[in-house]
Amino acid sequence: MNTAVSFLPNVAPDASNVGAEIRRVFELQREAALRLRSSTREQRLARIKHLRDAVLAHTDDFYRAGEADFKKPPAEIDLAEILPVVAEANDAIRKLKSWMKPMRVWPTRSTVGLRAWVQYEPKGRCLIISPWNYPVNLTFGPLISAIAAGNTAILKPSEMTPNLSALMVKIVREIFPEDEVAIFEGDVKVSTALLELPFDHIFFTGAPAIGKVVMAAAAKHLASVTLELGGKSPTIIDESADLKKAASNIIWSKYANNGQTCIAPDHVYVHAAVKDEFVAHCKAALSSAYGSDAPAQRKSPYLARIVNSRHTARIKALLDDAKAKGATTLIGGDVDEAACYIAPTLLENIPADAKIMSEEIFGPLLPIITYHSLDEVIRLINADQKPLALYVWSKTEANIQKVMQQTSSGGACINNSVIQFLHGNLPFGGVNNSGLGSAHGHFGFKAFSHERAVVRTQILMSPMFYPPYTDTVRKIIKLLIKFS
Repeated sequence: MNTAVSFLPNVAPDASNVGAEIRRVFELQREAALRLRSSTREQRLARIKHLRDAVLAHTDDFYRAGEADFKKPPAEIDLAEILPVVAEANDAIRKLKSWMKPMRVWPTRSTVGLRAWVQYEPKGRCLIISPWNYPVNLTFGPLISAIAAGNTAILKPSEMTPNLSALMVKIVREIFPEDEVAIFEGDVKVSTALLELPFDHIFFTGAPAIGKVVMAAAAKHLASVTLELGGKSPTIIDESADLKKAASNIIWSKYANNGQTCIAPDHVYVHAAVKDEFVAHCKAALSSAYGSDAPAQRKSPYLARIVNSRHTARIKALLDDAKAKGATTLIGGDVDEAACYIAPTLLENIPADAKIMSEEIFGPLLPIITYHSLDEVIRLINADQKPLALYVWSKTEANIQKVMQQTSSGGACINNSVIQFLHGNLPFGGVNNSGLGSAHGHFGFKAFSHERAVVRTQILMSPMFYPPYTDTVRKIIKLLIKFS
């Protein structure tokens, strides 16, 4: 399954000198970052257009690379890899003029006589570390924001999808000079070497545990960070929900990329009164999407595989632990470790001490948890770390508002799932354990920009506050305090 596809004669630096090579490129980008501070909108847009056009030109190569890495269906390459990158690029092309424009701010009562504005300037040298589950989307999406803001960038894609990473290396090296955008493949040694350098901003997408390592490394240089992490995103289905729509949507959003999606529904709370009907609709949706029985699902061209044997073993261990502690398999449960295959699986009757209830699943296992009281569901959600996403299916406005007001998550959908990622006018990001900062569109541009406060004096009022602090000066200060 992981047979190498040769997209270019890409020879990574030898392990003994990779640190030196990274430092060489990093130093090259110092001068480029200074030069790019004064880059024009047209110059930035030209780079973004080159990237967009290169991605589109290599569409068939992305299909082959995705198939080679983990049997990623071409439709999912289009929908979840190419579409978000193209949409991000086109959004920047349409809106960069307004994003770059200084934002005028009105004077406060105590700053009369001053003209002020916020000026967006590039942060400088940026590092983008991307994951394996959506490597193209989560590498080139942030890169577009970094370029739009006028920065240089070094990219570090995941070594777990070598064919997609090799193709991205080919594209980057074809269209960018290394002093503006560079890319390094490799394992944790490469990441460690990069994190030792004093980047101006680090954009990381991955697991919360590694996010803490990245944040600690950034703290040594007081670098700003954007952390797109994960967590156990819950779904709530109350007794008023449209069960057929909910089931088909959840099956799609959960099993796209075979569950290896940071915002996929991690587990479902379904009201006891509608649980059996909901499960029946899930079975029908699975049958329609992937096949009516286990052999058909195994052969389905629409179901990706787990990325490697280590992750397959990890997910299997979660399944085995849950079943050993009393969980019941409603659907699926088939595992072939040699083929990195785990069938779409629904579980119920899962005890609280099962590992699947505390660890992020990141695979095709979906716990179904029956509930009677919405208050109890909210209590359970709030007892855990704040998730990256939360989904609620309901026709009862009071229930919807109760969930929205009494829980916290990076993003949320009402009667839908995962679609918030594709909404380019919304900030995408987590909160606390699920992330820090936000991305996409204008929010991504601002993530890679410093918002510089600029004041220009029209009437110099400050001399009235200079020493000596006479009674008159003190009275003026008191008046400012009173009327500010």
